[in-house]
Amino acid sequence: MKAAVHDRAGPPDVLVYRDVPAPAVAPDELLIAVEAIAIEGGDLINRRTATPPRPAWVPGYAASGTVVAVGAAVEDRQVGDRVTAFSLRGSHAELWAVPAVRTWHVPIGVDMAEAAALPIAFGTAHHCLFARAGLQRGESLLIQAAAGGVGLAAVQLAAQAGAIVLAVASGQHRIRGIRALGAYHVVDRSERDVVADVRRLTGQRGVDVIIDPVGSTLPASLAALAPEGRLVFVGNAGGGRLGVDLWSPMQSNQTLLGVFMGTMLERQAARATVDQMLKALAAGAIQVLIDRSFSLSEVAAAHEYAETAKPLGRVVMKP
Repeated sequence: MKAAVHDRAGPPDVLVYRDVPAPAVAPDELLIAVEAIAIEGGDLINRRTATPPRPAWVPGYAASGTVVAVGAAVEDRQVGDRVTAFSLRGSHAELWAVPAVRTWHVPIGVDMAEAAALPIAFGTAHHCLFARAGLQRGESLLIQAAAGGVGLAAVQLAAQAGAIVLAVASGQHRIRGIRALGAYHVVDRSERDVVADVRRLTGQRGVDVIIDPVGSTLPASLAALAPEGRLVFVGNAGGGRLGVDLWSPMQSNQTLLGVFMGTMLERQAARATVDQMLKALAAGAIQVLIDRSFSLSEVAAAHEYAETAKPLGRVVMKP
């Protein structure tokens, strides 16, 4: 089969499109004929920074496709099922062996590219907003990196829950798109002081809740947070060391909540949430934005675009 592989960490051109052996299927796994691959933020970070554990490593967290083989221990999936999946490696390929517990049925009518991009983005956003931050109707919320997958999902879910959504992004195209999804106000970080604008918009109080997937923006997020507010930090898209002075948050009785989804999507509550989100997508209640599609053979260009072009939504690849 064809796949994208790399032997070392580095820029997008470390990825090579080549023939590799098809994966074996363990008893608890499915073999998926991949139809759409979502390039996730973690894919970019891992490619840049993590040395592959062995040569010809097939990366990739997320994809959708049709089940072509079922492991002996799997009882709730069958050949021919349309599924979307999340795992810690292997999605950048024509065939993907993935634990059945990390898959979801794709409803009839849902586009497979959108299905590939949904579980991580919407599963993460929902967990951050409601399971961790306990967001309530009428509360104010700030979303850093709102043009990314998690950010766009969080804007929609929070607005639909009755929160007052402030978002951070750059570029007029992205700002317009985020407003259309329900944001009350979008701060252009390339032109404005985010903290000053948030303080002005909240009467100098700050916001009740912040979702921060960037990491390097944590000091600014804390400065924009209201006393007794909740900050959820999820990921480190900005790179570098995560670190903040905790004296001020302690004095302000603020709560910092860390989220690392990892195997969280295997838990029943998170799995059920993704099922709900897929049904909402099928009903037109939410949107999964796809910025651009590439062929898997163009994997280096696809990663380069996802990393540098400031897309609005996910970049996908198709074998």
